[in-house]
Amino acid sequence: MGYGYMAPADPAFENRMRGEIIAAARAMNVGGTDFSTFENSRCNPMYWNRTANGGFELKANVAPSAAINDIFVNGQLYAFECAMAMVMILYRATISMIGEAAFNRYFTDLFLWDWNYDSNLKLITTFNQSELRPGDVVYFKNPDHDPSKPEWQGENAIMLSNDSFYGHGLGIKSAAQMITSLNRERVPGSRTSAYLTDEGLHPDFAYIASLGNSRLGPPAAAKNNPKTAIYTRIGVRSYITR
Repeated sequence: MGYGYMAPADPAFENRMRGEIIAAARAMNVGGTDFSTFENSRCNPMYWNRTANGGFELKANVAPSAAINDIFVNGQLYAFECAMAMVMILYRATISMIGEAAFNRYFTDLFLWDWNYDSNLKLITTFNQSELRPGDVVYFKNPDHDPSKPEWQGENAIMLSNDSFYGHGLGIKSAAQMITSLNRERVPGSRTSAYLTDEGLHPDFAYIASLGNSRLGPPAAAKNNPKTAIYTRIGVRSYITR
């Protein structure tokens, strides 16, 4: 999907947003949300409708920013898996950077499920571990996970610093600790270790900045499809647009 040429991100804006992503991850870590499979997910019915597949659909007449912020305020009412957590964190950081009014304008009809996200988040994927920076979403793969526990096939995590990561359900750990936790969920007797993959995700910071600029707004292509959603999954490199 093309959005036309975008200028490089302002380093100051990018650094601030990376900081907000890290802050949102830390807030989720202490916010009382639970880890669950899609089958057992739960949400605050004041803001979200829980769908048959375990996703959260924004209720009519609810401000998107209010619904996202509620996850971090009333965390005890929520349970979800780790990919959904990453999208929630990125949305929270976006609200902090562009403000509630701009977020509500561009991020309409939210649907939280796995790696489903609004096209205005416009994530960029990298495939070089040396390029990973704090504020990126990374993936720890567990190739020999117990097949009866598919939720442990890997862990999406926010990179907080060079060797500190937040993963929903595992909390804040070093890379070695993340790998140790995943290795406990392998097929009995397996010697194939989990590992940190080369893949990383982060928002297009220049594009996010444009959403907060009321004078310029986003590129025209994005305005033509404000409700388009993207489905992607870090770890298997599949991307489906709907």
